Amino acid sequence: MNKKVKVNASILIIGNEILSGRTKDTNTSTLATWLNSIGVSVGEVRVIPDIEKIIVETLNFLRSTYDYVFTTGGIGPTHDDITAQSVSKAFGIKYEAHKEAFKILEAYYEPGKFNDGRQKMAWMPENANLILNPTSGAPGFNVENVFCLPGVPSILKSMLGGLTNSIVGGEPIKSLTISLRTVESEIANSLTKVQDDNQDVEIGSYPFFHAGKLGVSIVIRSEDQSKIDDCNSQILKFINEKNIEVVDR
Repeated sequence: MNKKVKVNASILIIGNEILSGRTKDTNTSTLATWLNSIGVSVGEVRVIPDIEKIIVETLNFLRSTYDYVFTTGGIGPTHDDITAQSVSKAFGIKYEAHKEAFKILEAYYEPGKFNDGRQKMAWMPENANLILNPTSGAPGFNVENVFCLPGVPSILKSMLGGLTNSIVGGEPIKSLTISLRTVESEIANSLTKVQDDNQDVEIGSYPFFHAGKLGVSIVIRSEDQSKIDDCNSQILKFINEKNIEVVDR
């Protein structure tokens, strides 16, 4: 594949528990970091409730807009786990017990423990490709460019390795962080000039509070290490001119 091809993805976090604040979302960071490492940039993240109509409409928009869509949450055994049936509806595919998933789960649980709730985790869109789960047995699944993963962070993380060969990315996205003892207003104009002179490099500034003092981290992101190095030199030049301290975070 041409390494200059830009490949993008969106992340769809599904679950009332995220919207209510009961559960903290760490899956976005895990997925975005992994996707960047294989050359897929994340263009959008949405968090939506466990409501079929909203899931279907959002999924249909995202899958037609991005190369890949990754959903997290809603594929467990309880009544509000409706991601699989919603994906089936979005694609107009039959929702049924997946024979291979059923066998995996049946073998995973002790005899007599594979109850109706657990059997629900084997229901998914017809002919879906399975995403194997090395942690808790219950597989995720993939239909076309949509990949459905569980909401439990440790389980999701354990499943990503098995997906790497299914995702075709571009050049991995590299980054460099420069942390400074300053405030954003002190560097805003100089940083804007560097960004204007390097339109194809993403430069962001992010305030932080550490050891009782304010600071700003500048993050430079690009597929091309030489472009990162050029921006780094330009930034360090104005930092030195302003006598701003570089700090190790």
